[in-house]
Amino acid sequence: MILIVDDDIAVRTSLTLLFQQEGLKVKLSATATEALDTVTTKEISLVIMDLNFSADTSGREGMELLLKIRQAKPALPVILITGWATIGLAVEGMKLGASDFINKPWSNEQLLQSVRTLLDLNAVKSDTLTRKQLDKLYHFENIIGEDRQVLDLLDTIGHVASTDASVLITGESGTGKELIAEAIHQNSRRNGKPFIKVNLGGISSSLFESEMFGHVRGAYTDARTDRTGRFEMAGKGTIFLDEIGDLDPGSQVKLLRVLQDRTFEVLGSSRTKTIDVRVVCATNRNLQEMVSKGTFREDLLYRINLITVKLPALRERPGDIPLLVSFFISNMRDIYNRPGLKVSEDALAWLQRQSLPGNIRQLRNLVERTVLVSKKDHLQIKDFQLQYDSSMDKKGNIQLPEVGTLTLEEVEVMMIRKAMQFHKNRISKAAFSLGITRNALYRRLEKYNIPYDEAKN
Repeated sequence: MILIVDDDIAVRTSLTLLFQQEGLKVKLSATATEALDTVTTKEISLVIMDLNFSADTSGREGMELLLKIRQAKPALPVILITGWATIGLAVEGMKLGASDFINKPWSNEQLLQSVRTLLDLNAVKSDTLTRKQLDKLYHFENIIGEDRQVLDLLDTIGHVASTDASVLITGESGTGKELIAEAIHQNSRRNGKPFIKVNLGGISSSLFESEMFGHVRGAYTDARTDRTGRFEMAGKGTIFLDEIGDLDPGSQVKLLRVLQDRTFEVLGSSRTKTIDVRVVCATNRNLQEMVSKGTFREDLLYRINLITVKLPALRERPGDIPLLVSFFISNMRDIYNRPGLKVSEDALAWLQRQSLPGNIRQLRNLVERTVLVSKKDHLQIKDFQLQYDSSMDKKGNIQLPEVGTLTLEEVEVMMIRKAMQFHKNRISKAAFSLGITRNALYRRLEKYNIPYDEAKN
């Protein structure tokens, strides 16, 4: 049962009709005292509450009630809904334990989305599922792992995927955050619509609006044609905002406004457009720490992390390393036409003992380099050790050029040229070794004007 707390009878009536149409039972309260009594004496699954119950519009009454609800029922989800309180006050409520905040006038779909997600996650779950059980329920074909942490994570995203809730994926570089984002999309009701990936770390602040919202011809000096923005490209699908922790403060404000209002304006146009997209974000940075330092907006953090999932580092689940190696080897048998490829048990045990700070990405590259360099099909410890030692320094860190010797762009160009040369201009193999898609490699070849022989692909 949902408890609606608001002194406005029109609001209570409107929300009652909305939820009853969805088959949900509701209970109504007009005062804080009545609401607290209901929470402590009735079986309530979720609370939707205003922050004001009198002429006072400071929101203090709502905050006091929220604190009392959290003390009485710590696990009970609460959605704040108000037309008076500022975003800052809503964020304060999130700090006190509210699950989400919605502004008046609300969007029925956005409110229902939040309600469905919180009810689903708060429901009593069955015993922990096995990998086979999860695979019967969801599409997780591209995610390898049977570690308990991985299974719990898959169970969570399986539940969340069916909603439109915003999801924040955290974890070290190379842990597979993009794969998780794709899995959320593939298991959602939007799976037939676009999945648009945006690397926010690669977009300058001056181009942010043009890239994300598009522009019309003549919007600025170099705008010679109209351009469709990423949000519009993702229409009715999912937009994946990778490396959101790298977004500059000015762009954070613009993104927050879009996520809050679900509207944007194309650069150079006064026409307002509405977005209907699922937002999934990812970062390898500690956003809470950035908030405390003032480098990431707290209100944006609470807008993107209705659900947060953290991917474990590979060193935290060494039991999955043989599964991952087997998956990589299986692919490379086909790619390199070496059907006899296999890895010895001793080599697998040795790989499980390595730190692998680059996580799954480093493991995949290590396996591929070993396959390419070794003339044998039965790979032993020494085969992997040679490639591992050549890529690591004495402290076990991946060796990189000295700071100041090369720019990021120069490193990217160098690696693309090496991959293309090594794989004799075969796009599929070069893209696989670089950890990107064919289309992404084509774009970079064009961007850096790197010649290649199309006939050989």
